[in-house]
Amino acid sequence: MVNKINTLLIFLLLLSSCNPSTQNVAEQPKSIPDTKQKLLGINYQLTEKDRVLIKAYIDRHRLTMKENPSGLFVYVYGTGYGEYPKKGDLVNYYYRISLLDGTECYKSEPGKPKSMVVGHGGVEAGLEEGIMLMRKGQKALFILPPHLAHGLVGDMDKIPPRASIVYEVELVDVQH
Repeated sequence: MVNKINTLLIFLLLLSSCNPSTQNVAEQPKSIPDTKQKLLGINYQLTEKDRVLIKAYIDRHRLTMKENPSGLFVYVYGTGYGEYPKKGDLVNYYYRISLLDGTECYKSEPGKPKSMVVGHGGVEAGLEEGIMLMRKGQKALFILPPHLAHGLVGDMDKIPPRASIVYEVELVDVQH
């Protein structure tokens, strides 16, 4: 319910800031920085709310995770070998995606790893960032806040709007 209210507030704020009939043209340059500051403030509040929920998940499950500057939470484990993947490399990986409440959303089929070219998009930004922190053979747990996952709208299927997601990943191959 809070997510719907926040989304509605952002929409109304954007709508009212774009309505020329309620603003004097001479005032518009002044209102653009004001609107930007308001949106930055809302964004900061939402990001902090996400961090609190993610940290509660980490505490509840007694995990030890590192937070990257982007907001991605990372725990890489297991023996890996070879170089770290970089942009342009083809990687194969098994995965499981769930919500912070434990609801499973998606997972790879046994014996059928998913493939992607790192840096070419088509997957969550947080997954690409996390994959580049692993070596072949390692496993990892990533927690992606909404801005690194599916954002304001979710995936329109199993991942709701503004959802943080938990990625369990096993990197099975890297081709440079």
